[in-house]
Amino acid sequence: MTQTGSGWDSAGFRERVQSALDSFLDEQAARLAALGDDAARLIEEARVSVRGGKRFRAAFCYWGFHAIDPSPADEDALVRACAALELLHASALVHDDLMDASDTRRGRPATHRKFESDHGAAGWRGDPEQYGGAAAILLGDLLLSWSDELLRNCGLPLTQVAPALDVFDRCRSEVIAGQFLDVSVQARGRADVGTAMTVLRYKSAKYSIERPLHIGAALAGAGPDEMAALTAFGLPLGEAFQLRDDLLGVFGDPETTGKPAGDDLIEGKRTVLVALALDAADAEDAALLDRSLGTSLDAATVARLRSVIDGSGAHASVEAVITELAGHAVAALDKADVDEHARAVLRELASAATDRVV
Repeated sequence: MTQTGSGWDSAGFRERVQSALDSFLDEQAARLAALGDDAARLIEEARVSVRGGKRFRAAFCYWGFHAIDPSPADEDALVRACAALELLHASALVHDDLMDASDTRRGRPATHRKFESDHGAAGWRGDPEQYGGAAAILLGDLLLSWSDELLRNCGLPLTQVAPALDVFDRCRSEVIAGQFLDVSVQARGRADVGTAMTVLRYKSAKYSIERPLHIGAALAGAGPDEMAALTAFGLPLGEAFQLRDDLLGVFGDPETTGKPAGDDLIEGKRTVLVALALDAADAEDAALLDRSLGTSLDAATVARLRSVIDGSGAHASVEAVITELAGHAVAALDKADVDEHARAVLRELASAATDRVV
């Protein structure tokens, strides 16, 4: 995302969020120092898990606040509150990688694989894979707990924070329930487009954009009408955002995504893209796609499955839906009663979230 006419320093914002996260983890490291080297390794992996990324969730939280109140009394406290969303995101990724048996995240070993490797290298007793899984569960839980702690103790008055915590509670419940729905869909080995959209909405779309906007707006004292206006913008945009992610999971370049080619196919994800392709492909191609999902795939098979999805029209259909949803979102934003500067930046964020290649 590049800076445009809005005058917003997006790179500078990401640096401020990273600084807030680093400072928070420094505090946690000091608290846990008495536990020795094992706790230090857990903290170090937490640092890795919150490093980098586009910071979309923090940015939507920040501009959700500014949409309602363009002059926050304590900018640093607001940035710390926004950083709490990145801890939630890191928690979800650590757990998601374990549940999907993913080997990598952003070009490095996924948390469970990293601890599994540590166990094997040290020659410890027991099963390295079980150790890695246990470490990932515990780190994900710790990051989830810390997300609440950072928001509560961001430095804003509790009267401001309490309404945001109510939204945050709902957000965490939604993403965890959405994740279980996703796990269940994969276990059943089938999902129609409607079910796949429900998974998309609750596992990712709401917690990626709509709820961060709500949390920021709640911190700024937004009322029900303002929250509804932000939903009209944030929910379709969040759906478009995740649909873009689904396309990248199949067609993305490993050099930019940090994931293997066709990673979603290897993991067997029953996304909207896959559901559309299974509906539209001819019987032979649909059967090939269905039985290939969730298996070890070589490059030639990934290319063949990509061709099936393309040929079914599912790829083009998802692109069209992304465009339509993003259009609905921006139209709702244009009608919303929000600060004009915030509106301009939110337009930038909408474009960045749906046009991205990683």
